[in-house]
Amino acid sequence: MDPQTGANVNLSEAPKPSSIDPDEVARYTALADRWWDESGPFWPLHTLNRLRTDYICQRLCAHLGRDPSAPRPLTGLRLLDIGCGGGILSESMARLGARVEGVDVTERNIAVARLHAARSGLDIQYEAVPVETLAARKEQYDVVLNMEVVEHVADLPGFMAACNQLVRPGGYSFIATINRNPVSFIVAILGAEYILRWLPRGTHQWRRFPKPAELEALLAPDGLQVLERTGVRVNPFNRGMYLTGYLGVNYMLMTTRTPAFAGVTESRSRTCGGS
Repeated sequence: MDPQTGANVNLSEAPKPSSIDPDEVARYTALADRWWDESGPFWPLHTLNRLRTDYICQRLCAHLGRDPSAPRPLTGLRLLDIGCGGGILSESMARLGARVEGVDVTERNIAVARLHAARSGLDIQYEAVPVETLAARKEQYDVVLNMEVVEHVADLPGFMAACNQLVRPGGYSFIATINRNPVSFIVAILGAEYILRWLPRGTHQWRRFPKPAELEALLAPDGLQVLERTGVRVNPFNRGMYLTGYLGVNYMLMTTRTPAFAGVTESRSRTCGGS
C-alpha cells in the first residue's frame, strides 16, 4: 500500500531498482519458510544474530550514553532493518525497545516476518519495498541496519546511495558483509558452501564481496564517517562466532552521519530515485 495515497501497490509490477537481483529474490523466496528453523539453512544467521544484537546494543549505548543492561535500552529510537528476511534481527531490536521497521524485496519474507512478529506479540512494521523507494519518500531513521545484504545486491553504488540517505544527520548505521580476498573465497565460499555445507551452494558470489575501503568510499560522499570496524570469526569445530580485530572475512562497520550533511539529502535523493 502506498502510504501517501492509500492505494494498493503490487511490488511485482513496480519498476525494479537496478540493485535488485531477480536470482537472489528467487533464492530467498524458495527458502522463506525456513527462516525460523534454527537447525535449517539459516542457522548461521541465528548464531550470528546473538553476537550482532549484543554488539549493536553495546555500541549504540556507548555512543548515546545509555545503560545497555536496562530492560529496553533502545527505547525511542526509530530503527530500520534493511533486508530483514524473516525478521530475526528485527525482533531482537524490538525486544530492546526500538521502534522497528523492516523492509525486504522478497514479499514471501515479509509475510513470514509479519506472521512471526504477530505470534511473538511484537509491534514491528514490515514492508515489501526496496530502499530506493524509502529514499525517494525522504524517510530517515535514528539507526539503519544493513546486515549481510550488500554482498547480494546487483548495483552496490546505487544501493548504498539510497541506504545512506536513510540515516538522519547525527544518526547511526551498521553494515555487515564479507571482504573480498583469497582467504574469504576459501572460507566463505569453498569452506561454508562446499566443504562444510553450512550454506546452500550459490548463496554468495565472491566478486560481490566489497573490500572495506570500497564500502567506505561509498559512505563518504553522504557524510557517513566510520566510527568502528570489527571482524567476526567463526569456529568451524563448535560453530561459535566471536568478534575479532581481523577484517579479512566477515566484518562490520559502525558509522554516523555528520550533522553538516543535513542539506545533502535533497540532492542525493534525486540520484536514488526521487523526483
